[in-house]
Amino acid sequence: MIVTVTLNPSLHVQYDAEQVEVGAENRVSGVRYNTGGRGLAVARLLHTFGHDVVATGLAGGSTGELIRTELARAGVAAQFTRISAESRRVVRVTDVVAGHSTIFAEPAPYITTEELGRLAADYRVLLDGATAVVLCGSLPAGLPAEIYGSLTSYATGAGVPVILDAGGSALRHGVARGPALVIPEPDGSDEGLEAAGASSVVLPAHHGVRALTPAGEWRAEVRPRGRTGTDQAATGFRDALVAGFVPGIALAWSWPDMLRHAVALAASVTPGGEADLTAYELLLPEVAVTGPAGAG
Repeated sequence: MIVTVTLNPSLHVQYDAEQVEVGAENRVSGVRYNTGGRGLAVARLLHTFGHDVVATGLAGGSTGELIRTELARAGVAAQFTRISAESRRVVRVTDVVAGHSTIFAEPAPYITTEELGRLAADYRVLLDGATAVVLCGSLPAGLPAEIYGSLTSYATGAGVPVILDAGGSALRHGVARGPALVIPEPDGSDEGLEAAGASSVVLPAHHGVRALTPAGEWRAEVRPRGRTGTDQAATGFRDALVAGFVPGIALAWSWPDMLRHAVALAASVTPGGEADLTAYELLLPEVAVTGPAGAG
């Protein structure tokens, strides 16, 4: 079982309107809901590929219930620690005539010390039988920056490898506890990670990624026919990249196999972040991998 942890999940609400007028009542022609948060996106992608996965983290209020409902609709098991505050919503209002959108993002809920303690207890129960843990994304108010360090220590102490996807001080605290793989956010957080001890680090590169491992550096890129390369700014690319490395870390794949799977998955996701299995199968043989001399 793969455990994905999202400490700051959100509910994405999409409103479509024929015309949006500021300062006036606007009638909505369509409403859609989806879960937000990188760990939840990773869980959905892993589920699409048939992996046994459970999404955990913090969720509260009616919004938290809707997050659970949407995950269940997608077939993803969820075991969130309940909080008293309302989970955040991100509301996108789209003027379908003008073709532009306005986004309202609510602040993250405040997490109490008691809730943090219950999160730690619930998480340690999930580690029993886990094959890998994925720690993803930003932190809500009230959580200390070292939380990813603590969650990494719990997992490594239980013999469970950790994939850490974060930035800033949360990343630095997590890296210090020895995750198996680190994928820093593209905000400068990768500075100083060239030497991350026993951890391997994945960084974006032209048309693909660089993997800095204790044994040396690997590179993977894809230049399929009819495409100019991977669009790393596209919605879902990063989520899919993280998801792509998880089974390889959990099952101890070789670096070439792991890189081919991750880069092909990241390059094949739809604009909405969904897995396109047909595109993935076509892209997989197009991924070129190079590594340290003598590595296989």
